[in-house]
Order: sequence, then structure tokens, then C-alpha cells
Amino acid sequence: MEEATSSSSAAAPPPPPLPTSIDGGVWADVSPLIAAACHDLQDGELVHGENFSLFAAMSALEIMDPKMDSGIERSGYNSIEEAIEDGVAPIPLSSDRTLDIQRTLDVMDHLFSCEATWHKGHTLAQTVFTCIYLMRMERTSSHAVLNSFCRILRATCNAVISVVSAARTHEEEDLFIMSFGLPLRDEGDEKCLSILNSVEETISRQLRACKGQALSKKKTLEDLESLQDNPDLEEDYCRALLCRLRFLHFYHVVTCMKKPYGRGLELARKHVASCLTELNLMLKSREFLKSQSNVTLQQSDENSTTASGCRPVGFDVSLNGRLLSPTPPRAVILLSWSDAIRYFEKLLHDLDVICASSLDPVLENVLHFIVQFQKSIPDLVPRAFLQTLLVQDGKLYGQNLFSDVISRALSLPDIIGDKEFQMNEFVVQLGQLVINLLKILCTNTAWQRRKLGKSLQDWSTISIQLELALKREFGETQNILHQENMCMRVSKQLLVWTQEHTYWVASRFLILGFELDLYSPGEYCMVYWYMYVVFTKLIEKMQLRVLASSENSRKKGKKKRDHSKDSARDATFSSSCLLLQCYVLLSEGLSMMLAVLRNESRSFQLPTIFNTEQERFMQHFDLLQKARIPEHISYYSFRESASRACISDLVKYNFFKEIQKIIPSLKGSFASEPDKLAELRRIEQVAEHNRIALNIISQIGAGDQSLRVSFEFSHHPHFAVAVVKRS
Repeated sequence: MEEATSSSSAAAPPPPPLPTSIDGGVWADVSPLIAAACHDLQDGELVHGENFSLFAAMSALEIMDPKMDSGIERSGYNSIEEAIEDGVAPIPLSSDRTLDIQRTLDVMDHLFSCEATWHKGHTLAQTVFTCIYLMRMERTSSHAVLNSFCRILRATCNAVISVVSAARTHEEEDLFIMSFGLPLRDEGDEKCLSILNSVEETISRQLRACKGQALSKKKTLEDLESLQDNPDLEEDYCRALLCRLRFLHFYHVVTCMKKPYGRGLELARKHVASCLTELNLMLKSREFLKSQSNVTLQQSDENSTTASGCRPVGFDVSLNGRLLSPTPPRAVILLSWSDAIRYFEKLLHDLDVICASSLDPVLENVLHFIVQFQKSIPDLVPRAFLQTLLVQDGKLYGQNLFSDVISRALSLPDIIGDKEFQMNEFVVQLGQLVINLLKILCTNTAWQRRKLGKSLQDWSTISIQLELALKREFGETQNILHQENMCMRVSKQLLVWTQEHTYWVASRFLILGFELDLYSPGEYCMVYWYMYVVFTKLIEKMQLRVLASSENSRKKGKKKRDHSKDSARDATFSSSCLLLQCYVLLSEGLSMMLAVLRNESRSFQLPTIFNTEQERFMQHFDLLQKARIPEHISYYSFRESASRACISDLVKYNFFKEIQKIIPSLKGSFASEPDKLAELRRIEQVAEHNRIALNIISQIGAGDQSLRVSFEFSHHPHFAVAVVKRS
């Protein structure tokens, strides 16, 4: 043995010669140095030459690191045919009919995990189409269950891609709709539902036969071919298969329903309920499938992509990376089967909320619905469906022209359907702005804030153009006819409505900063100050619009029964104004409290190491400043306001106590609106805790060095609560 070793070492080829250097440098063998360094280097330390720069470090590739070196994985097949010849995707899945059904169920479950992972932002090539059965669908024609499942799954993926592409929300997750040349369509796909119905009916008859046999205690089943060879397991396997096929059946129908006309949404809700029922049955089948699988092959529930815990056959995660050049090279970590089921449950609940929409054409209610829906943090697919519902063929819900939506918001029913109003240049532009606003609100939070900030310039520009046009047309006119008076009234209300929605967009832009954690505690003072200014302007424009609407109603000389409707509407608007007033008081109170702490205890002041407070102000509000929202407001306005804040004024005005006086009257107004009642409770808790904190600060003294004040978002996501402690 020793001789062999010595002979082999003697026969080893000599080390390669050192390369010659073109620039006169000298090459040296550093292998001994690297070997010695391996024992001495700690984590984070690096041995490098003098010419190794920071840029080189950032662009270097760490060899043999699975996350960095995509070429490390060289195992696998180079073609689908090679994988099939090696038995990766057999048909049937096993010669044992019972094992064949088990493996078919595993393939179904793994595909559910793949689809859920795809919805979360990964590519089809790395998820759903890692299934070789989907890549070569013609091979499954002899396996009715697997063929029908794969066909309907492929059609469902295609339908989802169609919805997301049409909604254009995929800009935030560009990889979602990329098909990479995968076989997403095939001849006969339009018959996938009828094929699935046939398979479902066959399994249903088999299940009924099993139940009939159990009741009559007969030894043989009806003249039906069993799914597998063990009669005692037939019923449970039928149930497990049937609930998966039915779930995909109803889910496919829901994804293909895009029109809210007639009973469309009502029918979609029934299908969503059926999907949730089948999901529950899938969960119940888990214990049975785990009991029938090979224990030694089972994975933990946290990692398993199948209900049985077994690894499925017919998948290769790296095959598409070799065959399709745009496919990312690495395999992705799939959601577990349990996480996939939870994802589909949330997806279906979100779709149910969308289908439960009242299709109210009042824009304020539509905006409120979208904002409330976004609080549940829906994923890309339900947001795409929401946008598809809202904007169809350039109309709200595919039914209402946006010019009519605007005229309804102006409380001028006489101009609804008026061709001249619909063709007005400003109305057309505003209609497009509203369409863009609805689409923006359906995107994810980060994308939404970025797009809202950019759209502020458009809203501000059209407000300025409307104001200039109004002055040009009516500014110098003294005696005007009735028709001209009507035209002036419409123009003025259109201007007020535009300004109101400009400030609404600005307030939404500021609020989303809290949801994205963009503000540090040292910046809360300026943020709440700016929110106070914007909310004040918003409530001012809303009140002007309400007054104009009331004036229109009085001029029409309506009948008594119509006056009751007007009073109810005015009460709703006044309640909305009061709710906005609560936001104004909260913002002003928090801004003043933070300013007092800055002035008297030197806390919550921004460090000036990298940028000044003015630079921070511009970083957060630059888009608002460029759009002049509001006018004559700048950093110097904020600094002057903050410098004048003192504890005596804060205690004197006691903004938080004022909120507590408003809340009881609002609770009655919003008795039938649970969302707004919940918001009132949150506002009330913030006001109560801040009132108590203010009393403590005023008693101890804001300048007391032992006073420690911090702010938490424990009761409301956008309005902080002061927590006072003494060191």
C-alpha cells in the first residue's frame, strides 16, 4: 500500500509553470500562505493584494458558495427526454395501483405548493413548470386523473397571467408573467373543464359505491373499476382525490370570471365558498395520507410540499435553467404544503371581499373600499383582480363613465350623461387621473407611494389650469345669464373637487410613509406638522364642496321627500369632516408635543452628521414641495412653527381632549360601518393615552432630565402614542 502511494506520488505530474507577467510583475505560488491563513483568519477577515479595491470586492464572485456560484450545481439532466428515459416521470406513476394513486396525490400537492410560490413572485419556470408531466402533457393521456389535473392547472395559470397582465400590476414583480417559452397553451385546453367534470363524476360514482357498500355490507362494489387494489382504502383515496380536483375546478372558474354584470359576483362568491370547503377537506385528508406513506421517506411538516410528507416524482428543479436561457439558474425554496394551503385560504378570502363589493359608483366610497382592502396586505393576484373589477373598458366597474362619476361627486345630476360635459377637456383629463389613481391604489405599498408622489404633479397642474381658466372666463364678467351662471357653478365645483382629491392623494402619500417605516422618531415632528397642514386643507376643500352641493339642492326647489335625502347626505359629509377633524387634531397635537420636547429637553432632534434637518425635510416632502402642496409652505414654515411651541400652549389647547369630545357623536353616525367604528376606537385610544402622557409631562416639566419619552404605534398604525418614564 505504501509502495503504491509512493509510486503514485512519484508519477504525479509536476506543478504547472508560473505564468509570465506582461506588465513586469512577478508571479509567486501563494498556496502555503493561503493554507496558513485558513487557520488564522476569523470571520469577516480577508487576505488580498494591494491592487484589490472595494469595487473588485463588490464585483467578485465567491467560488463554491451555493448562493453566489450558480455553476456549482452541475448534476441533473440536460433534456426532458433524458429525464424521462431515466424514469423521473413514469406513466403510470407505479405498477402498484395503490402506490400510483399515492404518487398522483403527491404530484397534485406539490403543484399546489409550486403555484403558491409562483404567486409570491418567483417564475413559472422555477415553480409550476418544474413538473415534467406539464412539459410533456401528451404522455399523461393514458392517466385520466393526472391528465385532467395538469390540463386545468395549466389553463388556470394562463388565466391568472392574463388578469395580471391586463391589470399591469406585474410591473412590481416583472418575473410573474414571463412564460420563458413554456407550453402554457395547447389544442383542446378549452375542453379542460369538461374533461375534469368527467373524471370528477367517475370518482364521485366510485365514492358513492363505497358508501353504499359500507351501508349494505356487501363484499363487492358496483360494476365500477376501483382506483386502487385495497378495498378498505378506496373511500379515503376517493375523497382525497375528489377534494383536490373540485378545488382546482372551482378555483379555475373564479379566475376566469372577469365581468361583474348580472349575477357574476354573486356566483363567484359561491365558487369561492366551494373552494374554501374543498380546502378544508384537503386538510382533513392529510392524516390519512401520512398514515399510508412510507415513514422513512417523510419530511417534516415545515418543509414538506405534500400532504403525505413524501417527495413527489416527476419534478426536476434545474432542468429549465439549462433548457431556457432566461430562466434564473438557481432552484427556489418552495412554500411548504401547509403554507400553500394558508396562502390559498387568504387568496380566496381576499377574492371574496372583492366579490362582496357593492359596486357603489360614488368615488369616495370606492377609494375607502380600496384603502380598507389594502389593510389586509393582499398579494399580487387579488390586487390584480380588484383592479380588473374597478376599471374595465375605461369605465368604473365596466358600467359607469368616469365623467358621470365626477358629475355625481359634484352633486349635479342634471349634467350626468351630458355630452358637452363628457367631452370637456378638463373632465377628460380628470377622468384619466381618476383611472390612474384607482390603478395606483391597487399596487403594493412601496410602488403605491412612489406612484402617488409622482401623480401629485399632475393633480396640482390640472388644479392650476382649472383656476386660470375660471378666472379667464368669468373673472371680469359682472352681469351673466343663467346658463353662464350654471357653467360658472360647474367650473367652480370642479375646481374644488380637484383640489380636494389633490390633498387626499397627498395625505395618502404621507400616511404610507408610516406603513413603510420611512420616518425615524427624530422626523415625527415635521411629518405630523405636514400632515396637519395637508389635513387642514383637505377638510377645507371638503366643506366647500359640501356647501356647494347644499346650495345646488336649495336652488332646485326639491320636494320634501328629497330634502330628507339631502339632509342624510349632508350628515354623512359632516361626519366625514368630523373624522378628518380628528386627524387634524391628532396631527397638530403630536407635532406640538414633539416640538415642545425638542425645545425644552433637546430630545427628538435630528443628528447633523450626514445631512441637516432641512435636507431631511426635502428628502421626505420634495414631491409635495414641487407640486406646491400646499402653497407657501416650506421648511422655514415648519421651523418657525416648531420653535414657538411651548408646554403652556399645548396644555391650554389640549387637542387630545377635543378629540374625545368629538368621538361620541361620530359613533352614532358610523353605527352601520364597522370599519369606521374600529378606526374611531383606535383614535380614541391614541387620544386618551396621549392626554395622560401630556398631563404627566406638564406636571413633571418637559425639561426634567429624568424624563424619558418614547413613541409607539401600539394602538394606531399612523398615529403614535407617547410613553413616559422616569430614569
